[in-house]
Amino acid sequence: MKNLNTLILACILFSTSWVFAQVDYEIYVSDAGGFNNPPWKVMRFDTNGDNPETLDDSNVAWPQDILFLEDQDIFLVSSLNTGVITRHEIEDGAFIDNFATGIGGPTRMKIGPDGLIYVLQWTGNGTVWRYEQDGTFVDEFTTVGVSQSIGLDWDTSGNLYVSSFGGDSVRKFNSSGADQGLFINSNLIGPTNIEFLDNGDLLVLDWNGNDVKRFDSNGNFIGVFITGLNQPEGIDFYPNGDMLIGDGGNSAVNKYDSNGAFLEVFITSGSGGLIQPNAVIIRDPNLSVADNELNIVFVTPTVGERFTIHSSIISEYESVEIFDLSGKRVETMKLGDTLYWEAGDRAEGIYFVVASNNGSRITQKIVVKKK
Repeated sequence: MKNLNTLILACILFSTSWVFAQVDYEIYVSDAGGFNNPPWKVMRFDTNGDNPETLDDSNVAWPQDILFLEDQDIFLVSSLNTGVITRHEIEDGAFIDNFATGIGGPTRMKIGPDGLIYVLQWTGNGTVWRYEQDGTFVDEFTTVGVSQSIGLDWDTSGNLYVSSFGGDSVRKFNSSGADQGLFINSNLIGPTNIEFLDNGDLLVLDWNGNDVKRFDSNGNFIGVFITGLNQPEGIDFYPNGDMLIGDGGNSAVNKYDSNGAFLEVFITSGSGGLIQPNAVIIRDPNLSVADNELNIVFVTPTVGERFTIHSSIISEYESVEIFDLSGKRVETMKLGDTLYWEAGDRAEGIYFVVASNNGSRITQKIVVKKK
């Protein structure tokens, strides 16, 4: 893994990718199908939720989540039935090999603040496992298990939160994996995904409650955020805060604004044979595109902890967004006279800096490397 990281660092030091493009997102959905029984598949839709294509329906078994590793041009799929995480080509979804095996029903996967991949277990001892991005097992991060764990996220202090579907709760762990007790133990009847908002509130998709509930940063129940869903599972956000949520019982995916107001049925019921969506991922394909390369750098240094946006970009573009390796937006900044991105509290690794103005975008890869 160290040799791989060194190679990646060297490549980025000598090449910078700029991409000029409109944002045409790709939407990836895992289909739980008949749960314990097939059919199961991983699907891709276009930026409007149309033109469905099946990427893999033979190497996944009750798929739970999809995680992109953009620098490797692959995505991972966790399969609850087999205890395996598989590796696939981004371009066509082709199966490559097994990324990790022997997991107790893997469900959600996310890259953590330390750059490692965190994996939840539905069965087994319910602890959270960590892996290097090449599939090397690191450790059991937690000593306390969470039964039927199926949602995870971190607060701004680096504390980890894990939802229990069967336990109707959310448990908190500190940044070292030590158990901090139950964070939420009421108002839930089958939580799946959990996601922190920028203001510190926590959204919880409540599968049996058929809604999305909102809690404050102390775990206090604020209220129902979104109603009218049927078995919600799978959520992702656009840069403007709009969100897509899997509407499992209706075999569809819905779109909502940042205030939770319904916008549209984004992927219509049964499109492409969709049965039971349980992971919904919005991917910006420009993050890994290597076309239109220019010998110009608009962020310096390319490796470090503190990065400067060049003045020429500040005058021509409106905003800058930072994305992590999985394509998740980690920060948005409005451009001013001068601009710096302080990355000292971020995990080491590759990030994408995207400057935007009226649909025109330029993208550069950088590496956060601490002294």
